[in-house]
Amino acid sequence: MKQQDSHRSDQQLLLDVDGELSAHDSKALRAHLASCWKCRARRQELENAITGFARVYHRAFDQQLPPGAGPRALLKARMQRISEETERRRGWFPVSRSALVAAVICSTLAVVLLLIALHVRDLNSSRTQDTVITIPDRRLTPGAILRVSQPMVCTQPAVNNKKVPATLREQVFDEYGIRGADPRAYEVDYLITPALGGADDIHNLWPHSYSAGVWNASVKDALEDRLREMVCDGSLDLSVAQQEIATNWIAAYKKYFHTDRPLAAAWK
Repeated sequence: MKQQDSHRSDQQLLLDVDGELSAHDSKALRAHLASCWKCRARRQELENAITGFARVYHRAFDQQLPPGAGPRALLKARMQRISEETERRRGWFPVSRSALVAAVICSTLAVVLLLIALHVRDLNSSRTQDTVITIPDRRLTPGAILRVSQPMVCTQPAVNNKKVPATLREQVFDEYGIRGADPRAYEVDYLITPALGGADDIHNLWPHSYSAGVWNASVKDALEDRLREMVCDGSLDLSVAQQEIATNWIAAYKKYFHTDRPLAAAWK
């Protein structure tokens, strides 16, 4: 007796659902389906799954997309336009359902990635309102100095920190993850002040809060003045002053002001 034909694979059944089998293979499959209830049922399951997935796609993801204008509204409009174009094209030539599923999956991934990007942006935006940075990140701001000596520093008038250009200030904010921060809330501070030979270099700059927390930019200004006085009266070596303020300016403040808290005159 001739052995009964084996059941057809899901791949063959999917190709038949999409109309992608050759005329010969389609005829052979039809003959098999006529006598195999299991393959007929499986083919119907696959067709129902593909049709159902495509049907619920827009409804499900429209509910998940957050409301609002801007990128979200643009994304929804673009998805609607793609859907309309796909429907028009189906009137011109047969569209493979497997190709449609692939397109749906790619679109879904794009939506997810965009939502993640928007969520991260919102987190960073809220961070700009809450972040208090008192000690610079050593990886970003190790400090940078000019080749100057103690007489060169002390023979010139006290040097105020220069105003940092807007483009450089934005770059510093970007590096510290507070892009879009209110520039009035932060001083882009010199870790080693120019009054002690600090260089105009991004590796010597960091965003220091003007008022948030007790160890704010005004307190550091008082330390810079104290260290310059000590360097110029000969009680402190210039290189030591540079190293201590670059390593941990708060520890240096406590050491040279002999206090564990900022003096009232420094942070009022």
